[in-house]
Amino acid sequence: MNEDVFNTSLRRFLKKVGITSQREIERSVRDALASGRLKGHEKLPAKMVLTIGGLSLSHEIDDEIELG
Repeated sequence: MNEDVFNTSLRRFLKKVGITSQREIERSVRDALASGRLKGHEKLPAKMVLTIGGLSLSHEIDDEIELG
């Protein structure tokens, strides 16, 4: 295995996950605020599930996102 290629590819994947996830969450929260489904002070439960094909990897992260 080429460590440099692996590390670069992994970092690129994680950057993509982080950026796209943040955009989707922000868009959804703004839409919910605009429609009145959220008031702006909630704590929203959040879960991220990571799976990797070819590996027996399934990793879950549970947390909450606080709006204010």
